[in-house]
Amino acid sequence: MVSIEAGLYIVATPIGNLGDFSPRAREVLAAVDLIAAEDTRHSGRLLAHFGIATPQISLHEHNEHERSGELVERLRRGASVAVISDAGTPLISDPGLPLVREARVAGVPVYTVPGPCAFVAALSVSGLATDRFAFEGFLPSRPAARRQRLADLADEERPLIFYESPHRIIATLTDMIAAFGPDREGCIARELTKLYETVLTGPLEMLRSRAETESRGEWVIIVSGSEPRPVADVERTLEVLSAELPLKQAAALTARLTGAPRNKIYAMGLAKKDQAER
Repeated sequence: MVSIEAGLYIVATPIGNLGDFSPRAREVLAAVDLIAAEDTRHSGRLLAHFGIATPQISLHEHNEHERSGELVERLRRGASVAVISDAGTPLISDPGLPLVREARVAGVPVYTVPGPCAFVAALSVSGLATDRFAFEGFLPSRPAARRQRLADLADEERPLIFYESPHRIIATLTDMIAAFGPDREGCIARELTKLYETVLTGPLEMLRSRAETESRGEWVIIVSGSEPRPVADVERTLEVLSAELPLKQAAALTARLTGAPRNKIYAMGLAKKDQAER
């Protein structure tokens, strides 16, 4: 068995195809003293398949705050602990953040054992821009809160990436059409690396129609970024309004008239004001 240093290990596991389980991940999981798993029954099947008999303890959204203290105490005494989620990279829309934070405060070494991540896999095959993007994880489950979040993101120029459950995919795509428009390009992907892997690209309206015939597995949704507003139009509108109104009010009205983000407009106004005062 491989010998490893004491500390906390964040270990990525396959999102589907077991061939993606790295040799290093398997070695670490076999060598640590304890594995903190999101669902010990689910992870138990994966570990058994690879002959890994390391003891497990649960670490999920309902117990991670109180359990983190217990695990950090073990780590401070020299134990080695690995964190795994049901699939993919821990902490990415999965439990583990409180434990990592407490471990770092306590001076415990934290190591990464990288590997599969569903949203990275989907983005890499989507054909959408990959140089800059914003990962938003799961949207709120309540319709009103979900629509507000999407409205807040409507002018984001980077591609937006979301996770969504199979029973909410249609409602979410419907809300995205209302917020971003039916012709905004996007990609939806599910069952990545598995037998029924599905990756669909096209306008949001078409993606909603296609998703109605699919039901298996959680989805990754990628929405292309908003087209940037002409800077000259925004600057001119702000210039005219700020001559008559306080900057905060002028920025708010400029945002309503041009659709550009209010915080960016306000920052633009402050910069111009500072420049004029020099």
